Amino acid sequence: MKPEDFDYISKLLKDKSGLVLTKDKSYLLESRLMPLARKRGFKGLDDLIGQLRRRDMALEKEITEAMTTNESFFFRDSKPFDQFRQVVLPNILKTRASKRSFRIWCAAASSGQEPYSLAMILKEEAAKFPGWRIEIVATDLSSDILKKARAGLYSQFEVQRGMPMQLLVKYFKKKDEVWEIDPTIRSMVQFKEWNLLESLAPLGQFDVVYCRNVLIYFDQPTKSKVLEAAQKLMPDDGVLYLGGAETVLGVSQAFKPIPGQRGVYAVNRKEGVASLGQQA
Repeated sequence: MKPEDFDYISKLLKDKSGLVLTKDKSYLLESRLMPLARKRGFKGLDDLIGQLRRRDMALEKEITEAMTTNESFFFRDSKPFDQFRQVVLPNILKTRASKRSFRIWCAAASSGQEPYSLAMILKEEAAKFPGWRIEIVATDLSSDILKKARAGLYSQFEVQRGMPMQLLVKYFKKKDEVWEIDPTIRSMVQFKEWNLLESLAPLGQFDVVYCRNVLIYFDQPTKSKVLEAAQKLMPDDGVLYLGGAETVLGVSQAFKPIPGQRGVYAVNRKEGVASLGQQA
């Protein structure tokens, strides 16, 4: 790929999605865009980029989605889900007892495994909060990946990655060559097309936010902007989850690490951060 073409697409991706693509990732650009070129009937990337330079808005969207669709799997890294079930959820049930409701946001939810994992946990624990109103909102900027998420159909390979066997048997049904998630689990998640660079305010307030393995693709100012926007959606005792390789330290003052809980952060609007044993 010509250097000027790489620079052109890199700028487009940064402007449209916040994704920062360094020159050593040119192989990724080619591997992701060649299938799109073939789908569009182009001979190669030169023709694809030529069309892109004509400000083909539909093609801009397709390229952005192709480059920002990332791998996901059920109960990824397991600990954030165990910790949610064992620590955060009990605290939420205590602190939200008067209003009997809470909301969870999964940002950059990809093909739906993360929000469905949380839905299965809540379904398993449902006897502890009868009559509560619980919402899980899952967003992604890719309309194609959200179609897959809404369908709730996964390959054998996808359900084998991280899925406990007892939950697979309980909440999935084999349908031809794929596994279909139970409609009751699917109905617990609202999927919305959303770009993290846009205003988040219309999404409403959330008690828990999962924004895992997203910030690693952004530059420092964009990371800070997203974190500060997310904080505005959360109450003082809200909880933020980031990926294992991500941190707020040196990035934003909007959140602080919760002592003893790796990858989990508390809203930082006042001095001190309580432990999860004290607040959710």
